Amino acid sequence: MATDRIGQFQYRRFAPAMPALRPDGHELARHAVLIVGGGPVGLSLALGLARRGIRSVVFEADDAVCEGSRAACISRRSLEILDRLGVAQAFVDKGLAWTRGRSYYGTDEVLVFDMPSQPGDKFPPMINLEQFYSEQFLLDAIDAINAHAPGMVDIRWASTVDALQRRPDGVTLGVANALGRYESSGDWLLATDGGQSFVRNSLGLELHGTAYQGRYAIVDIELHSSYPTERRAWFDPPWARGTTILMHRQPDDLWRVDFQLAAGQDAAQVLSPEQVRLFVQTHLDAIGEGHLAWTPVWSSIYRAGAMTLDAYRHGRILFAGNAAHAMPIFGVRGLNSGFDDGDNLCWKLAAVIQGQGGDALLDSYDTERLQAFHENAANAMRSTEFMSPPNRGFELMREAALSLAVRHRGIARLVNPRQTQAIHYVNSPLSTPSSGFAHGPEAGAPLIDAPVRDGMHLTDLLARDGGFTALVFGDPAGSGALAGSLRAGNQGGMPCHCVSLPLDDDADTGSRLATLYDARPGTVYLVRPDGHVCGRWHTPDAATVRHALRVACCQ
Repeated sequence: MATDRIGQFQYRRFAPAMPALRPDGHELARHAVLIVGGGPVGLSLALGLARRGIRSVVFEADDAVCEGSRAACISRRSLEILDRLGVAQAFVDKGLAWTRGRSYYGTDEVLVFDMPSQPGDKFPPMINLEQFYSEQFLLDAIDAINAHAPGMVDIRWASTVDALQRRPDGVTLGVANALGRYESSGDWLLATDGGQSFVRNSLGLELHGTAYQGRYAIVDIELHSSYPTERRAWFDPPWARGTTILMHRQPDDLWRVDFQLAAGQDAAQVLSPEQVRLFVQTHLDAIGEGHLAWTPVWSSIYRAGAMTLDAYRHGRILFAGNAAHAMPIFGVRGLNSGFDDGDNLCWKLAAVIQGQGGDALLDSYDTERLQAFHENAANAMRSTEFMSPPNRGFELMREAALSLAVRHRGIARLVNPRQTQAIHYVNSPLSTPSSGFAHGPEAGAPLIDAPVRDGMHLTDLLARDGGFTALVFGDPAGSGALAGSLRAGNQGGMPCHCVSLPLDDDADTGSRLATLYDARPGTVYLVRPDGHVCGRWHTPDAATVRHALRVACCQ
């Protein structure tokens, strides 16, 4: 039965609709981009394309945003991506920021970790926010765009894609809803339809990698607790021997409890109302909160895996999010990787469609995001093998590490869950390497954010029209000259905006920027639309920057 409300969140249900059809049942209009899957990754792609003037149609099988917390941790990197989409403030205002986590072995605290953060940071390292809020905030932003440009994003709710035909110039989808069936064609197809992807299965593609046998139950409860927003983990607690329990606070007094199932344990029985109530009440009793009233809200079963497609681009079909790869929940790399996929893909697809970039840009999506998967997966697998040991050997290693961590705090680093981090695209085909820098973000690395002036941050100065940004340090005249030269020599290409960054207007700010970027007067960093550096130089000429811009656009 459909949920009407979770906490303060009120669900809106959307009715299916039929587009204008030809007599043969094919939609009259042909679309630039079709997106299968209206979860957070699909919606972020649709929003990003719309902000670049590209229309899309999104097909979503459900009639509302998702139920349950699902992907509930949003990283600083994802907040920066959402900021470029114009929606981050809603996430920050509603989400619960956190920096600290605690781990226990039995009842002994063995680790307290703090994620890097400073008072001047624009965003916290992590916020907790239920996925239904994430989807709703993206929908709100799409509604705002559609109010000014009707039909920029056409979301087809309660519509299931059940057929796919590839064509040299695009794809044709078969779509079914309660009102009937029709076919819809488009130039490009973005598959963001999740772990059971219909698009992936239709192409006969499989995920490859490591699938773990360990299973976790996820239970959302409403609980009025005053405990601060921290990530807590209990290994082998006396009230649930042999299991691991995680607990996170979420907005609206919702708490998420994840716990490991024993081998052979029946999932349906574990999620029965009686067993959920028994487990959660026992856990709350043990941590001193059993006297508080609570209500179960949602539950599900999760199996860990680190698997990926061998390629994310298949001609005019591109995969992103869980349709492209599966990530274990430990380290919160799932949705955050999906947002990064969308951020990487969006500007490239828009550039190709608008004739501002070469087709090889979309091949670079494959190259960069597959590298990101393997880096993320390596960290996630280490966390998973610790959180949910796949065999007795790993169990013994974990027991030894946890036992030693009680008495030797230096061992406790082995318990650290290694949260998600932004990826450096090493050897990216879009990068122009250079030398002469002692430190600072290299080509392929994400920009390092920092306060600049008047309450603004470096990321606030990046181009908001989907273009590139040339950061020119300590040389206002040079910045103006470079801007003019780039405009004159970049006709028909992606726009590039020049931003002058004084190194001496504020001693603290200028000194910090100089240190972070190894900058001196005339230093230039060329930044891609997704916030990654693609070139850097000390006092370059305009031709050098123009060449790097062409390389980054595959022209």
